[in-house]
Amino acid sequence: MAKRKYRSEIAQTVHEGVRGMHRLGLVDKRTMRDFDLRCLTTVEDMAPHDIHALRQREGVSQAVFARCLNLTTNYVSQLERGTKRPRGATLKLLSLISAKGLDAVL
Repeated sequence: MAKRKYRSEIAQTVHEGVRGMHRLGLVDKRTMRDFDLRCLTTVEDMAPHDIHALRQREGVSQAVFARCLNLTTNYVSQLERGTKRPRGATLKLLSLISAKGLDAVL
């Protein structure tokens, strides 16, 4: 399982306890989701220059970067120019590439 990133050590302790209760059936799914939102960190927004710098760091063209992310070259260009903002799965993949490199998504 992927390593979880918590807001603090206290949040980690509380979340792990509630997760254990969830596995035992003492906490419902809705409550568990609420604890996930409160305890786990969220993916940070990426500015256009950060996306461009990330692609440059990986040494690939917009076309190759787009292909790795399952996006169009035009969309990658829009992200880098700031006319579009990455959201959802795209933002998560960019965050993953930022942390672990392009090989993490290949």
